[in-house]
Amino acid sequence: MTETPAIDRDAAAALMEPLTDIVVQAGAAILAVSRATMLVEGKSDGSPVTEADMAAHRIIADGLAKLAPDIPALSEERTDLAARPYKNSFFLVDPLDGTKEFVAGRDEFTVNVALITHGAPVLGIIAAPALGLLWRGIVGRGAERLLMTKDGKARSAQPIHTRPHPGPRTAWIVAVSRSHGDKRTEAFIAARPGAIRQALGSAVKFGRIAEGGADIYPRLAPTSEWDVAAGHAVVTAAGGRITDSKGAALCFGEAREDFLVPEFIAWGDPAAVDQ
Repeated sequence: MTETPAIDRDAAAALMEPLTDIVVQAGAAILAVSRATMLVEGKSDGSPVTEADMAAHRIIADGLAKLAPDIPALSEERTDLAARPYKNSFFLVDPLDGTKEFVAGRDEFTVNVALITHGAPVLGIIAAPALGLLWRGIVGRGAERLLMTKDGKARSAQPIHTRPHPGPRTAWIVAVSRSHGDKRTEAFIAARPGAIRQALGSAVKFGRIAEGGADIYPRLAPTSEWDVAAGHAVVTAAGGRITDSKGAALCFGEAREDFLVPEFIAWGDPAAVDQ
């Protein structure tokens, strides 16, 4: 069996534009689905899946197979094809992050694609098609936000960067989940007096950290690797840092049960990790 190649940041840069096109096409397919008449089913973990999830999955799977046939892909909608632990590089995909938001008629849902090399996200793309926004980045090469029409044909890109720690006398702006909450995360936020909560859906929270619109995004409860990886790359590329609650790095593609990340904190300012 031929070993999967390892894609470094230089090689990843050549993939960014075609990957962006694939993600934009997936977003357009989601928007084309009627939320009023679509079929909504339940997965084994109780989370919903819709025809929009599957339409986006097919576009991304086909696109990746043509663009980079030697690189395996793990998608939320086809975990049965996973062959972990992954060596070298693989794509980690969430075709529709925030399905609950989508079903509820809100616009804060995203398409997430990440390239992982040696367990670390190297490239990430987060598209919020209903908002006309896309965040993308390559670790070590910077990040940017694209404003675009909903069909993705007209795009305007601008560099983005996380913001410095606000200081002891300034309230933290904390990105929090609109659909998920847990006691550990609430306690973490409560330890920062006066913290301003910014409730958002899906990986939009990572985008807000990356562009300097929020200071921190804690999730001290298990979540899936495909919910985190693209945001991990974008925030890191924008100057931030992602750790667990002890300040340690995360690793993706290992043989963990149920594809779970036990916990994470997205920090806009890496210096804040040790404060």
